[in-house]
Amino acid sequence: MATGASLVRVSSLKLLSSVSHGDDFSSSSKSSSFLGAPLNFLPSYRSGKRTPFHENLVIVSKRISGLEEAMRIRRERELGIVQKVRKRQPLRRGKVSPRLPVPDHIQKPPYVGSSILPEISSEYQMHDSEGIAKMRAACQLAARVLEYAGTLVRPSVTTNEIDKAVHQMIIDAGAYPSPLGYGGFPKSVCTSVNECMCHGIPDSRQLQSGDIINIDVTVYLNGYHGDTSKTYFCGDVSDGMRRLVKVTEECLERGIAVCKDGASFKKIGKRISEHAEKYGYGVVDRFVGHGVGSVFHSEPLIYHHLGMARQ
Repeated sequence: MATGASLVRVSSLKLLSSVSHGDDFSSSSKSSSFLGAPLNFLPSYRSGKRTPFHENLVIVSKRISGLEEAMRIRRERELGIVQKVRKRQPLRRGKVSPRLPVPDHIQKPPYVGSSILPEISSEYQMHDSEGIAKMRAACQLAARVLEYAGTLVRPSVTTNEIDKAVHQMIIDAGAYPSPLGYGGFPKSVCTSVNECMCHGIPDSRQLQSGDIINIDVTVYLNGYHGDTSKTYFCGDVSDGMRRLVKVTEECLERGIAVCKDGASFKKIGKRISEHAEKYGYGVVDRFVGHGVGSVFHSEPLIYHHLGMARQ
C-alpha cells in the first residue's frame, strides 16, 4: 500500500460545503481517506485593507493500492515519453548543393533542360509486350537502387550523401535519375524526412536517431521510367513512428491487392482510407498515385481516399 498526500486551502466558511462535494471526510465515514486538523492563520489583507478573512490549511491523505500506484507511475512515464517526442525540433532545410552531372551518352527524358513543370499527361499508357519488358527492367533497377539507398540510412549521414550514392549507381547502370531536372528539381532522388510528406530535396542536414525517411527512386532506362519508394527508420525510432509506417505499408499492400483487370480505381482509395482510418490515421488528399511508363506522370490518377476516387 502507498499513501498520497496533498494540501488543500479552503475558506473556513466554506469548508463544509467544499467537503460535501468531494470525498466524505467525517469521522463516521468508512472511506480510507482521512482529514487532518485545520491550521488557523492570521487575518489576511486584500487590496491593502485588513479584513477578517480566516483560512484553514487542510491536510488530505488517501491510501492508494499497489495497482493504483503502478498505474499512476505508468501514466507519468507515458506522459514523459509524449513530452519528449513533442520537444523534437521541427525539420529545417539544409544547404542544397549543385546538381550532379550525367554523361552525354545516357538517354534523357524530354523534360530535361526545361525548368517548366510538365503537365500530367491525360492519355492512359497502354503497354505492349515490349513496353512491359522495358518497364520491368526499369522497375527492377529502381528496386535495386532503393534497396542500396536504404542501407545508407543511419544517424549523421546527410540526405545529400544518399543522393550522391543513388545518382552514381543509376548512371553506372546506364540509366538517368528521373527526378533530376523535372520541373527544375535539383537532385537525383527524393528524400522526405519526418513531417516532409514527399518530394523532399536532399541537402546538408544530417539524419538523427529517431528520424523516419522516405526515399523515392525513379530511373529512366531505355525510354521507360521505373518508380518506387520506401520509408526507413534511422536509429532508435519511437513506437508511434513505427506504428505510422507499419499502417501506411499495410495501406499500400491493400491498395495493390485490389489491382486486377476490370477493378475500379475508386476501390483502391476505399481500401486505403478504410484501413488508415481504422487505426486513427488520415489520408493526405493532396497527393495521388499515377500512371507511369514512357511518360513520368500520366492518367489515371489514383486517389488514396474514397471521397474523390474516380471510377
